[in-house]
Amino acid sequence: MAINAIQVLLCDDHPMVRMGFRQLLESTPDIVVQAEAETGEEAYRAYRKQPVDVIIMDISMPGMGGLAAARHILEYNPIAKLMILTMHNSKTFVTRAMKMGVKGYLTKMSEPDELIRAVRLVDRGRSYIEPSLAQDIAISTIAGDQDLIDILSPREFEVFTALADGFSVKSISSTLNLSPKTVGVHRTNIMKKLDADSLVDITRLAIRHGVITA
Repeated sequence: MAINAIQVLLCDDHPMVRMGFRQLLESTPDIVVQAEAETGEEAYRAYRKQPVDVIIMDISMPGMGGLAAARHILEYNPIAKLMILTMHNSKTFVTRAMKMGVKGYLTKMSEPDELIRAVRLVDRGRSYIEPSLAQDIAISTIAGDQDLIDILSPREFEVFTALADGFSVKSISSTLNLSPKTVGVHRTNIMKKLDADSLVDITRLAIRHGVITA
């Protein structure tokens, strides 16, 4: 390991996946996985306990999930260098993550060398989006396409995703550390903003925008 190796916090809820990415990252002498986390909560605690150079975060994890964890980390340290590595290739997730302050976004279908390159760029303070995703966003921007879900606040988006996944208000309040009343208010606001009449409409919208799979 090089003396000035890039220290990484690797966050994914699948041990075998983490092992594979750790081996890939540490196959080069200038990157070392300093710590691992299985949930968003663990990722947040691990970063506060021992800050690293780059955080690699999955989106779909137990508990608060990757985007919520990213938001908490960036609120704690606005200059944290954080990148997403996920199966989600939805423009909704990419644009929301980048607006939040995330520096990089790759899917798990990326080539191995692309992950190494992205980590190095993010460590240097640059942004990196997987080329195919960046192209989709550019085309949508030129065409003037607007994502309806963009009108949701970060917290509303977290509640929206959980509702679409079928979680109850009680479960969401526990996971996001909110009162059931607050979750209920968010649900009402979400349905009004999205012109949704029921939770079925919420689920359909989430599927249509690639937030969840059918």
